[in-house]
This record gives sequence, C-alpha cells and structure tokens, in this order.
Amino acid sequence: MKDFFKKIKSLKRGPAIMKEKDIGAILANVDIDRNSVVLDAGSGTGLMTIYLAKFVKKVYSYDSNKEFLTITKENSKYLNLKNIVFKNKDITKEIEEKDLDFINLDMKDPQKALKNAKKALKEQGYLSAYLPNITQVIEFCNSLNGFRLIKVFEIIERPWIINNQIARPENMILGHTAFIVILQKA
Repeated sequence: MKDFFKKIKSLKRGPAIMKEKDIGAILANVDIDRNSVVLDAGSGTGLMTIYLAKFVKKVYSYDSNKEFLTITKENSKYLNLKNIVFKNKDITKEIEEKDLDFINLDMKDPQKALKNAKKALKEQGYLSAYLPNITQVIEFCNSLNGFRLIKVFEIIERPWIINNQIARPENMILGHTAFIVILQKA
C-alpha cells in the first residue's frame, strides 16, 4: 500500500480520532495477526478500522451514527481497503458475528457492550476500551464479568530535537489522549 502514511494524513475528519501512538500500543497488546477477524465499535473517522484492516484478515466496523460510518467508508475507500464490512449498528444491542479474535470499543459507556462482546469473542479473545477519563476506566473495570483485566495504561509521546551536538525535548508534547484498557475473555 504505497504512500499509506501520507494518505492517512489527508483522511476526511469527523469525530475525534484515536491517535497513532494509542493505536500502535493497542495492536502491540492484543494477540492478532493476518488471519484474525476483528470488530471496531465506534469507528468514527475510521483510523482504528483502517489500521486494523492493514494487519488482519477481516474487520467489522460498527458505528451507530450513520454520518460517522459514512466518513469511515469514504476513508477506507480512499485507501482501497477491501476487507472491511460496515454496519450502522449499536453493539450494545447486538453483535451478529461470532468467534472474533479482538474487539475495540471507542464509545460512550463501553461497559454496556461487554455482554454482547463476551458472546462474540472466541475463547481467550481480546478487547480494548479507549476511555478519555479515569472515572470511566473505574466504572468500566467494575463491570468486567467474564473478562480478565490485562492492563490499564496511557501513552505520553515526547518528541526530541536532534541538531548536530544538541539534543533536547521539543517544547510541545502529545500528552494524555485517553486511557487504554486491555481485557481478555476469561
């Protein structure tokens, strides 16, 4: 996929997006590969859906907001990704797919999706939740019936300037974007 990263920068924007620093950390903490079938819920602009599609066999992209799902479709088409199935659905109501390897939740009240996620995931399947504040993390982690908590973390990105013999951190850092919760189906 030539110029993938260049094209990522020009994607149509809609709702707030997951940052690449967070997407990379999630992908590094869940056991998925090119044969995996996954679901991204609350796909929004579609950045997580797009990165997943680059690495796995099939992605189901769920969003209950039709406008956001349209943006995800357009962005995926722009990148010529053909392994994505788009669904204008609310996963707190139902997940049709079964034996999924991984589910990503980037949505309000993700704990409301856990019951359906548990049914949809294969044994030992992974789930991540992308949560802006720590009170959401606490509420989510108090609802883990049927899941084992692997970890809760955040990624702070601090770029450095290297210029001949001078090395120092940049003045601006990409600080807190969200907390990431990684679970495994028990």
